[in-house]
Amino acid sequence: MNALILQQPRPEAGTARQLFLLFHGVGSNAEDLRGLGNALAARHPEAWVVSVQSPEPSDLGQGWQWFSVRGVTTDNRAYRIATAMPGFIQTVARWQQRSGVGAQGTTLLGFSQGAIMALESTQEPLPVAGRVVALAGRFAAPPHRAHPGTRIHLLHGQVDGVVPALASVEAQAQLAALQADVTLDLLAGLGHGIDERMAARLWDRLAAAH
Repeated sequence: MNALILQQPRPEAGTARQLFLLFHGVGSNAEDLRGLGNALAARHPEAWVVSVQSPEPSDLGQGWQWFSVRGVTTDNRAYRIATAMPGFIQTVARWQQRSGVGAQGTTLLGFSQGAIMALESTQEPLPVAGRVVALAGRFAAPPHRAHPGTRIHLLHGQVDGVVPALASVEAQAQLAALQADVTLDLLAGLGHGIDERMAARLWDRLAAAH
């Protein structure tokens, strides 16, 4: 399992109750989310915090990818994600087994392509996680199911030129129509990235959902 374990509770602390899995964007790697993961660990000292690296090298020339974006279109994106999803779900399951934390205590936190994978995992027949956080993410197609026990937090820069903020606005409306437990935060002036304001909103959302 290619990953950075940023925090692993000591055995004497007993069985962990929370597992945070972080998923990077295309062309990136697990190391790029170390700062966010360390800040998360400081706020949840009892939890496992792991930054997961995709097993597939990026075909853009550097970093790693969950699925290829070379020649990606609205029509073929869903197929590429569906092809990658079994491996993604297996990765989550392996970390749940290793940590002893079940789906309800698991939070999937992804940025960009990692957020896409985390969001799409909510459309699986069985719930994969109790919380899903999408930073600058999107669904490949309008969601068609909402698991009652899964909270979804959407955070997006309003001037994102890579994944338009409209994707999160539409996702929030679609999930709300499915009676999902969903929140949306739009950050003025923020492009395709994570700044201190987004991180602050993230901590607020996670604290409220705890």
